[in-house]
Amino acid sequence: MQVVDFTAAHAEQAALIAKQNYGEERGHVPALPPVDKWPDLTPLAENGLGAAAVENGRVIGFLGAYGVWDNAWDIAGLRNVFSPMHANGALPENRAEIYAALYQAAGAKWAKAGAASHGICLYAHDTETQARFFRYGFGMRCIDAIRMMEPVDCAPCGGYEFAELTDCMPVYPLHLMLNEYQCLSPYFMNRTPDTPESFAGLCAEGNLRFFGAGYKGELCAYMQISDCGETFITGVTEKYKHINGAFCMPEHRGRGVYQNLMNFAVSALKGEGYTRLGTDFESFNPSGAAFWLKYFTAYTHSVVRRIDESAAGN
Repeated sequence: MQVVDFTAAHAEQAALIAKQNYGEERGHVPALPPVDKWPDLTPLAENGLGAAAVENGRVIGFLGAYGVWDNAWDIAGLRNVFSPMHANGALPENRAEIYAALYQAAGAKWAKAGAASHGICLYAHDTETQARFFRYGFGMRCIDAIRMMEPVDCAPCGGYEFAELTDCMPVYPLHLMLNEYQCLSPYFMNRTPDTPESFAGLCAEGNLRFFGAGYKGELCAYMQISDCGETFITGVTEKYKHINGAFCMPEHRGRGVYQNLMNFAVSALKGEGYTRLGTDFESFNPSGAAFWLKYFTAYTHSVVRRIDESAAGN
């Protein structure tokens, strides 16, 4: 095996490998939609941040990445490089070893580009490759999950009203509560909260939809729905919707409110012809991860490593 720069000449074979890997994950997660055409890998092959493993003239693995992301996660000065789901893959035989060699080569490029944060999206059921990256100092950060657009099994909860909201601003106070929760341990995502104006702008630009649960005339939980998610499969089918915001006030948890809210949203979306519902969430959100993994099936685990900042740029 020889590890070389990932170039456009490798893109076609790389796409076939990535598509094969996706097919393996679909075997574990049938809710994933079929993919006929893989995304074009040429732009990722031309940015100089990737590596390919070649054996006897054929590609057996590759690791591509987006360009450097400055001030990642609102952390001033932090540069991140991320390899999305469609931009890496390897043949089954010795897959973990192939990935290890690929990261050794690509990681050197990422560090030279000044990135102290390295992220790679791996399939949730590829446990051997994940174990190898954990040995290299990576930890899990984000999970993508999916389910068919079907209701969950739950008892009805009396006293609550469910509706699709026509105005996003009643959600804003709960949005701030979510931000406060994300700052706490073990979450530690200390992001600057949106202003009312910036929140309204994000809602309008993202063409977001909101479903809410009310109790005695007050909004106590919401679900934010968008057309796009963290992986490319949201664009594979028009019948897919994605949850990218969710919160329930603590005093209303444990009553089945959120399960009933999700069923209300699922009923409305299924009536419009949507067949799949996805979500993504941080693995270090204990209550959120427990809830989503109860009702959705994970298909990716994104792993992240923070290298010594003094090594970045060298």
